[in-house]
Amino acid sequence: MGKPNPEKGVKMKRMVLIIYATILILSVYPVFAGEKKLTIVHSNDLHSHFLGAAPNIDYTPGITGDDNTLGGWARIATLIKEVKSSRSNPVLVLDAGDFLMGSLFHLFSREEAFELRLMKEMGYDMVALGNHEFDLKPAGLARILTTANENNAMPPLVCANAVFSKEDDADNALERLFDQGLVKPYRILEKDGLRIGFFGLIGKDAAEVAPFASPMHFDDPIEVAGKMVDTLRNDEKVDMVICLSHSGLWADKEKSEDEILAKEVPGIDVIISGHTHTKTTGEIQINNTIIVQAWEYGKQVGVIDLVWDDGTMSLDRYKIVDIDDKISGDENISRMINAFEQRITDEILVESGLQFKKIIAETEFDLTIATRESNLGNLIADAMSWYVNAHDSDPDDPTSRVSVAIISNGVIRDPIIKGREGKVAVCDVFRAIPLGIGFDNPASMGYPLLSFYIYPAELKKGFEILTSIYPLKGNDYFLQFSGARITHNPNRMIFDRVTGIELGNEEDGYTPLDYAKSNTTLVRVAADIYNATFLKVVGDFTWNILEIVPKDKDGNPITDLATARIDADKDTPGIQELKEYMSVLKYIQNFPDTTGNGLSDIPEKYSGPRGRNVIEASWNPFKLVKGGTYVTWIAGAVILVLLSVILMIGRFVMKLFR
Repeated sequence: MGKPNPEKGVKMKRMVLIIYATILILSVYPVFAGEKKLTIVHSNDLHSHFLGAAPNIDYTPGITGDDNTLGGWARIATLIKEVKSSRSNPVLVLDAGDFLMGSLFHLFSREEAFELRLMKEMGYDMVALGNHEFDLKPAGLARILTTANENNAMPPLVCANAVFSKEDDADNALERLFDQGLVKPYRILEKDGLRIGFFGLIGKDAAEVAPFASPMHFDDPIEVAGKMVDTLRNDEKVDMVICLSHSGLWADKEKSEDEILAKEVPGIDVIISGHTHTKTTGEIQINNTIIVQAWEYGKQVGVIDLVWDDGTMSLDRYKIVDIDDKISGDENISRMINAFEQRITDEILVESGLQFKKIIAETEFDLTIATRESNLGNLIADAMSWYVNAHDSDPDDPTSRVSVAIISNGVIRDPIIKGREGKVAVCDVFRAIPLGIGFDNPASMGYPLLSFYIYPAELKKGFEILTSIYPLKGNDYFLQFSGARITHNPNRMIFDRVTGIELGNEEDGYTPLDYAKSNTTLVRVAADIYNATFLKVVGDFTWNILEIVPKDKDGNPITDLATARIDADKDTPGIQELKEYMSVLKYIQNFPDTTGNGLSDIPEKYSGPRGRNVIEASWNPFKLVKGGTYVTWIAGAVILVLLSVILMIGRFVMKLFR
């Protein structure tokens, strides 16, 4: 044998060290220099729609291929599991707010926090608050959060721009929970070595339509977002910033709040958008920000695959997934929902002789809501008028009867769909008109109906909301009504477009109303307390041009709208609130049984709109000013002055040239 070669041994050791170093570098390379992948499953505006959007009796989450229902939380749970199992990278499940308010399930939200319990079970990693989380007032939201926390069923919540009152203690309970960290301005999660910062926002429009959040208010979302990005990027040193924004996407780009947010606040990688219920076809990219929104009620869920590479985030792919009958519902979530459903029947509905899925009527057509006069809008307005008159009018005094009932599209949430069998269940009717809370103590669920008197000229102002405010503010301000037929010209001066009002109905006929300011005859109107609250908002927004002052039957101004609630039982102390949703349920149950099978039948007269909103567009100069208020005449005078000035300038210029 030859002698050992020391030099050869050294070379071998060097080779081994190089191999080990190479393996070590390759093993840690993704942590330091390589790309990382992240998947986001996102939803928004789920609104307690555990059973999807369709006749709930048609929904069969355990069977595929047999129903047309869109949505269903058990199906969403299945999708989340499928996405997680198909990815080797981290998967985040996010929601942009308004998980609450929209079905019978939310009747127990304060006591049981059904929505948050399910979201925790489904694996949501971060959830924003939306405006409808404040529908039950700050104290109501505080009860929901406390209930969820006590049951260890609280997904992480974020809201950065909520501001609590220093003078009014009505929001103290909620403020304490924010201080305890149940809701935080921002949160940070670490996934696969990435620090990801999240913050939540309530947008300007969302804040405006949250009157019962008072005495809280919400700071400017753009300013707050800038501060959040600065904190997360510079103080917390996050790698990625995600905003859960309950602000929305609008067709008018100048009003599209989340697109404006992306333009004005650099440094946000992803905006999960909510509030506007926008059905998108894909992502929106502005500068380096990706914006997504997934329609409404869990009918669709978005799946984003992202790539992070050395400080830069990019989109790999984005898919919008229809939550439909091709997806089998998660059995555990379905069991939880079924148990919740039974409790709603046993502990709430049984007192009214109802059950969650009890069939109360049949229909041969769909009842839908749209940004025009609609058959569902007609039916709900008729129900309100009928219900108030049944409980609070004197048959011998025609002036005590409600003449006009008005409701806005913003509180009509779901259509009533014929479905496979044409059967209408309690749960389907409730989803059409589900919102609100009472002003009784303890506060009961559902907006109460109230009634007050106004002058004919003020009734015209009310209808000008439809002609002038709705085009400025959007679909939520479109009015549906009963007891009147109006004519309006959209080409006339803003706030003075109504050209005729008639009172009556289709069966008995209509009578023209003199709405001159000199006519002080009082007209009785019915509305829910939410819409009535907006009378002041509309007055302020229009510089008091459309100011309406609710009055009692003697013409005295009503300063507290809660005193105008209808009392369903005057023999019992206090006000037993007449609920808006119950007016529709009882009205439908009151329809005749035309087929003899023991069920009410929705009359054919509701198969389409009834011609209560008549548009007569004209540029005829006479029709543009006929019967005009001071708004038209002042505007006309201004136009004449401007034309005179232009003519004078023209003549002066002509003289100079001569």
